[in-house]
Amino acid sequence: MTVKALQFRRNLPRYAAARIAGGVVPGRGASAGPLSLVDMDPPTPPGPDWVTVRPRLSGICGSDLATVDGRSARYFEPLVSFPFVPGHEVVGDLDDGSRVVLEPVLGCVSRNLEPACPPCANGHLGNCQHTSFGDLEPGIQTGSCHDTGGGWATAFTAHPSQLHRVPDDLDDSAAVMVEPTACGIHAALAARVPDNAVVVVLGAGTLGQVSLAALRAHAAPRTILATARYPEQRRMAALLGADLVVAPDEVRRAVRRATGSRAIGAPAIGESSEGFVDRLTGGADVVVDCVGSSSSLADALAVVRPRGRIVLVGMPSEVTLELTPLWHREIELVGAYTYGTESLANGTTRRTFDLATDLVRDADLGRLVTATYPLSRYREALEHAAAAGRRGATKIAFDLRDEKERNDL
Repeated sequence: MTVKALQFRRNLPRYAAARIAGGVVPGRGASAGPLSLVDMDPPTPPGPDWVTVRPRLSGICGSDLATVDGRSARYFEPLVSFPFVPGHEVVGDLDDGSRVVLEPVLGCVSRNLEPACPPCANGHLGNCQHTSFGDLEPGIQTGSCHDTGGGWATAFTAHPSQLHRVPDDLDDSAAVMVEPTACGIHAALAARVPDNAVVVVLGAGTLGQVSLAALRAHAAPRTILATARYPEQRRMAALLGADLVVAPDEVRRAVRRATGSRAIGAPAIGESSEGFVDRLTGGADVVVDCVGSSSSLADALAVVRPRGRIVLVGMPSEVTLELTPLWHREIELVGAYTYGTESLANGTTRRTFDLATDLVRDADLGRLVTATYPLSRYREALEHAAAAGRRGATKIAFDLRDEKERNDL
């Protein structure tokens, strides 16, 4: 029995071609690069406890698009193993008929390492120190590890510790949003938002939208200001909790007005000074950057107050950035990668995925799934995902429920 899968192979010339093609048309790296639709043997379970998962829906993440378009940071090179099957936002079926969502991190438990490293022992699975060791090939998560397979396939293998049962009242579209929502919750809690604070969320793609919902659910800010480029992004950001939504190039002026700060700086020679804002005397208490680009980080540093906090949620690669304000204004820059166990304000702890399941239900985040595609249309799906905002979409996913290879397993 074979598995239909989108497989990513190590091929440097094709990777370079993907970078060129993706630079011309985002998502076009799927046509030029080392990603291909194949029939392959199902992954061999690495241990007796491992189970087969047959995906129902599998989301396309921004980090997936970076890989497909040849833009992944070289930082990740020792943390993947080839060839691999992408896909880590997954709702699928087990052999007993139950539906599960995947917590994709491959930490010490799934790697059969004892004793667990300190982060894993404390429930911070995303900070595992051993993602290149143990019983598995390197891979920080399912979707980057050769041994496990990934969600862009009709089947992959997972350790039971990675799986969470889906409540009956969540449909597949809601369930596939649990993993990205967990990222948003982790970011919102890492932000440590003071009561009555002004918070800025940069970006209104999937990460921006779920972070907005998480901030409303798990913090008590006075004002949330969000940036969004496109009409549907603006509409959804307002529905999910933003008090004010502005275009990215308006964020500095908007934060100045919202916080009563004064503008500092002068335009470059030849530029108009009307409405110009280089940076602010004060600013927002917290900025959540869901983009991770040079320009978004520059905006974050310009609009956060002295001794404020910037939470970096969007995956950056190489950026060019003036860091003097970070030093001069004693700004805290915090990374928020992924999930595990969260400490809540009431002194209790809960798994991030449990919190995410509740938030997906309460905020109706399944509505963010805008379009689905079969694996055979992967080029079209990836170009749609790369242009999601412009095309009025948020989350694009692969729909594997009718794939013959899946149902024959």
